[in-house]
Amino acid sequence: MIPTLWVFDTHSVFVGLGAAVAILVFVLEARRLGHTDERVAYIATGGLVGGAVFMRLGTWAQHLDPRANASLVEQWLYGNRSVLGGLLGAWLGVHLVKRLTGYRRRTGDVFAPAVAAGMAVGRVGCFLTEAPGTPTGAGWGMVLDPNTAARVGAPAGVALHPSFLYEIAFHALAFAVLWGWARHQQFAPGETFVAYIAAYAIFRFGVEFVRGNEVVWHGLTRPQLFLAVTAPLLVARVIWLVASGRLRPRAGAAIS
Repeated sequence: MIPTLWVFDTHSVFVGLGAAVAILVFVLEARRLGHTDERVAYIATGGLVGGAVFMRLGTWAQHLDPRANASLVEQWLYGNRSVLGGLLGAWLGVHLVKRLTGYRRRTGDVFAPAVAAGMAVGRVGCFLTEAPGTPTGAGWGMVLDPNTAARVGAPAGVALHPSFLYEIAFHALAFAVLWGWARHQQFAPGETFVAYIAAYAIFRFGVEFVRGNEVVWHGLTRPQLFLAVTAPLLVARVIWLVASGRLRPRAGAAIS
């Protein structure tokens, strides 16, 4: 594992690279889909700011008793970062800015491949710096030396699930689909983002079983409790989209 690159925090480096990749893909897709209004830049900024804030503060309310939680300042400076919180914050930031600026066009198709690409890159930082996952029970996986294991809070000398590699593979595949196929189909505007986030919610719920996060209730982690509420709503939305024909290529769709 590589906690630092030269004098820089590895995790922060890859988060920054992921954001840069996401911005690049967003710009390319915005141009392709004709989102040339200057308000689109404000909307993207709203997503970045909202994502950054909620990524830092998304795990603040971990206990029902507020006195057991860190202060907001402590959480911002020292608390865990939450990808799920970041996605929720980005969604809120985008919709808030769209409401304030009066921009009515759907932007989900612009964000979907950008978010997938950014997540694939950003998760490399997690892979290089954080506890991998639970023991695999087999002869494959990541084996940590005692010093590294102590630093990241994982068992040493046993094969562990490389859970972040699973996530990198998921988002890379999602980007390949969104960039190489879905972007050339004629779906209802904005709906591919819903499908991507729903797929990630299901995947993330499953991969949590090998992530090694703290189990807090009936064998489930905090991310799983959050997803137990939100994932069914996303899946229901996708089912409705498919049933109504909004998530199927329209007749005569051109493949370029």
